[in-house]
Amino acid sequence: MGKSRRTVPEELLLLALDPATGTTAQPQTLDLGLAGAQLVELSLAGRIVPEGDRIAVVLPRPTGDPTLDHALELLRRRGSPVRAAHWIGGPRLGLRQTYLAHLERCGMVTAVPGQVCGVLPTTRYQASDDCTNAAIKQRLDTAIRTGVPPDPRTAALAALAHSVGLGKHLYPGNEGRSSRSRLRDLIRYDPLGGMVAHAVMDVQNGLPSQQNRSAQSSSAVPAPSGGRPGQRAASGRGSGGRVAAPRVGVR
Repeated sequence: MGKSRRTVPEELLLLALDPATGTTAQPQTLDLGLAGAQLVELSLAGRIVPEGDRIAVVLPRPTGDPTLDHALELLRRRGSPVRAAHWIGGPRLGLRQTYLAHLERCGMVTAVPGQVCGVLPTTRYQASDDCTNAAIKQRLDTAIRTGVPPDPRTAALAALAHSVGLGKHLYPGNEGRSSRSRLRDLIRYDPLGGMVAHAVMDVQNGLPSQQNRSAQSSSAVPAPSGGRPGQRAASGRGSGGRVAAPRVGVR
């Protein structure tokens, strides 16, 4: 995989980077989003394919990107397809810092040492090319403004940005409410990106896997005549699809 194109995890992290503070928005959920973004990128590279709510490796050949190749090798070692939610929620936290170091090595961000309260050491990150960040955001803006179906990469990026709660960072305040809603709606334009984004939200909310929910739904049938119909637990989602805003934070 050449570096002429930024990967989805790289773009998600650059979107989350706050130029004013040098920190990332939604740090608690961003690790989950980055794990999901790796699945999207590996699929775009032809290394994995979805099988229902599971991910299967179909081509274990390295991509040339060390962070993606590490994820690909972990998936290969599983030996059988793994549920996206199980993968995303697995004990592989720290991806945010891993990708910040990766972006620094690639020259996409610059690390700026500093101190908190003049005592505690800290590191802030600045994008090396503001035009790059602006171009990423412009793709989302165009899809939101025009309503033209975006390409799968942009649709997946939008779905992941929504899933980790970046909407309020990208489109803040009351004036950004409609843009946040349309960002959420872009989830429908990429089936894999949508599946991964929903898995990210499921992990955040502690919900069962899609397969378990489907089994529960099929068992909720009407009772015999005179009885009460079966009830499904409220999930905060409308009948039109799973597009409810995520609850920010990891339990």
